[in-house]
Order: sequence, then structure tokens, then C-alpha cells
Amino acid sequence: MNPVMLLADAEPILNPRDGYILLTIFGVLWIALGLWWGRRAKTYEGFAVAGRNVGLALGTATAVATWITSNTTMLAPQFALQLGVWGALGYATASFGLFAFAPVSGRIRTLMPHGFTAVEFIRCRYGIWGYVPFLLISLFYALTWLISMSMAGGKLLEVLSGIPYPVGMSVVLAVCVLYTLFGGMYAVIGTDFIQSLVIIVGLIVVALAILSTVEISDVHTELQQRRPMLLSVFFPAALMSLFNNMLFGFGEIFHSNVWWSRAFAMREGVGPKAYLLAGFLWLPIPIVAGFLGLAAPALDIGISQPDTVGPLVAATLLGNLGALLVFVVVFCSLASSIDSLLAATADLIVGDVWSPAFRAVRGTALDDAGKRRWSTFTILLLGAIAWIAAFQNLGTLATVLFFAGPMVASCIWPILGGLYFRQPGPIAAASAMVSGTLVGLVAYFQIGWFVGSLVGATVSGIVFLAVTAMMPTTFHFSTMSYEGDSA
Repeated sequence: MNPVMLLADAEPILNPRDGYILLTIFGVLWIALGLWWGRRAKTYEGFAVAGRNVGLALGTATAVATWITSNTTMLAPQFALQLGVWGALGYATASFGLFAFAPVSGRIRTLMPHGFTAVEFIRCRYGIWGYVPFLLISLFYALTWLISMSMAGGKLLEVLSGIPYPVGMSVVLAVCVLYTLFGGMYAVIGTDFIQSLVIIVGLIVVALAILSTVEISDVHTELQQRRPMLLSVFFPAALMSLFNNMLFGFGEIFHSNVWWSRAFAMREGVGPKAYLLAGFLWLPIPIVAGFLGLAAPALDIGISQPDTVGPLVAATLLGNLGALLVFVVVFCSLASSIDSLLAATADLIVGDVWSPAFRAVRGTALDDAGKRRWSTFTILLLGAIAWIAAFQNLGTLATVLFFAGPMVASCIWPILGGLYFRQPGPIAAASAMVSGTLVGLVAYFQIGWFVGSLVGATVSGIVFLAVTAMMPTTFHFSTMSYEGDSA
């Protein structure tokens, strides 16, 4: 049972007319920017990995903007609301994934200077045994994340302005599909730069405004008297969620093509610096957002859906200004994640599904124009699938997103072992991913969403080490240097 009483929906802070105006302004702006930056995508390499020439400023900005998803701005408050202080701090541990991926991104760029996707690495490193489960996990997670982002857009607009959930969700998704379709990775990274600035400035303004309205000591006193468990150091579910979320973050960034495609897009030597800076910039954001969740029970604000607590508290305390700021921040965070998912997942499907199928049937690889056509089709297909699933509005953002937690966490050890060591082989990778996924999902359903990733990563690691010890191989990393040339 949620620690807050489910009350009737609060009245929206903005009227629907203002919501539609804001939605139209930002929708037109992002589509126009996508068209502007997309002019540089003359080749498929430009469309998919921005010509492999992204510098430190844009690289850091796109990492920050993509990692500041609606999950950061909406789930961090939900975690604090349901799990207390440990919940907010637990969500902040996702920054460790950015820190850890910093050196990994450099290793990826060195091993595969012509690569496009994470699945290419797995296919080359582990063969068909690793390729099949990793591809399925990658596609499932990408769709799960895309659906959760689309749901967040609909929930946000409904809570803040009264725009019906199906309308808001549909418009947000359609805008992102359109500008990603026109500009590819150039449009994604260009808009991410602006979105990251807007998000950071907006969150700072919201945080300062909240702190000027509510005293931290008052919130602490109210929680201590009415909901002391939210402040407890020994809150079992919260402690498990802390480690669960940290491992989920590792699995998410290590396996997802969203982050691999950026590693391939950045200039050589830029990736490690960009991801390290992004981690430091992102770290305080969920802590600030989490304070909104802690303030809700202390301020007697009724919450009908836990994953809307952040926007609702900010808008309630700050009125129209708060609703406007939250609208802008969350809309930008949504767009920066949805566009990245669309572009990176389309690259993965074109490079690792359509191209091999085309080669098997026709005997020749897809040419540049063919890849662009299939990219267009794939982006539209992904948008349609996400819309159909998100339209159902089933579950909270946490339950939808963390359902894929055991899957992505089970990929951590096969990826790290495959990148740095010669001994791990195909059977070790496949058995680790499959066993971690299955046992983690059992834990997800039998115990809760806050332990699935933890169990999945643990089981996967044990199996991976055991099978590697029993069946060691000798892999030659030099074979990977030409991967991507003919993809």
C-alpha cells in the first residue's frame, strides 16, 4: 500500500487553454530545430552517429539531458514519497552509471572506431549465442523506456493543465517522432544541448522557489511526527531500492544503444570526459526533485497517482509560475529522452535486424539510401508501438520501467567482461543474461519492483563467473576494429 492516501484528483493548476498554447509553442520549436540541425545529416553515418565528430560541450549536454528523463523529475519524488530519504538518495545513485561508463565509452571507441550499435559488439564478441538474448533485451527495454516516457508526458499535461491523458501523450510522442525523423542524431544532440540548459536552469529556479516557501525544518518535523519511517535509516524496502536502483542504472547505461551511439558519435577522447562531467551535473538533480516528494505528506497535499507528486507539489506551492516551470522542465526532459530512444533504437534495428535480413535475402548489404529509408520506417513503427501501449495507461512509471530492470542488470557482467577480458565466451554470456533475467523477474513479481535489478545482477554475475571459469576462451580484440564498416 502506498504511504499516502489516494484522494480525488486535484484541480489542474493551469487551464487547458494555457496548456495547449505551451504544448504548441514547444512542439513547433523542437520540430523547427530538428529540421535546422537535420540539414547536416547528408549520409547515414551523419544521421546515425552525427559524423563521429561531437565535441565535449555537446557530448556532455546530450548525456545530461538524456539521463534527466521524466523518471528523474517524476520518479525521484515518487521514490521519496514512498521510500523516504533513502528513496531520493537511491535514485541519485544512478549517477554512478554515468561515472562508470566514462572509461567504458573510451574503450568502446577504441575497439570499434567504425561501430554503430551495442548489438554489433555483442554479435562480434559472443556470436549468435550472445546476440539473440541481448538483442531481445535491448529491444524490450527500449520499448519499455519509450512507453514510460510517453506515459509521463500524458500524466504531466493532465495533472498540470487538465489536457486529457490520451491527447497530451499523443502530441508529445508525435513531436519527438517528427523532429527525430527529420534530423537523426544531429537533431537529437542539438536539441539536447538546449534542453539540458533549460532543464538545469528550470530546476534551480523551482528549487529556490520551493525553499523560499517551505522550511526544511518544518518538513522534517512533520515527517518525524506523522511518517517517521520515511526518515528511518533502517527502512528495509528503501535500502533494497537503493542498491536495486544503482544496479539498474549500471545495466541501463552499459547495455542501451542510447549510450553506445553517443560513444560512437563523440570524437576520440571526448567520451570519458563528457560522461564524467555529466555524472557530476546530474547527481544533485534527483535529490532536489526528491524533496518535493518528502514535502507532500507534510503539507497535506492529496496525491491520486504517486508518480505525479513532484509536478503537483511544485505547482500547488508556486501556483501558475510553478506549473509553468514544471511544465517546461518535464517537457524538455521527456523530449530529450524520447528522441534519443527513437534514434538509437532505430539505428539498432536497421543495423542489427533489417540489414542482416536484407543481406540474407538479397545477398548484398543495404546501401546508404536504403538505410535512411528503413530508419524512417523504423522510427514511425516505434512511435506507433509506443503510442498503442502508452494509451492503455497501465501502472505507475516505476512499475512499468523497472519491469525491465532484471533484464538490463543481467547484461552488466557480459558487457564488462567482454570489453576487458579475453576469457569470457558465448555460453557464459548467454547463460548469464538468461538466468539473471528469469530469476530477477521472479523476484520482481514475488517480492517487488525494488529488488528485481538487484537479484538479476547478482545471479547473472555468479553464473557468468562460474561458466567462464569452466569454459574459458581466447578472444582476439583486434577482430573488432573493422566492425561497422559494412553494417
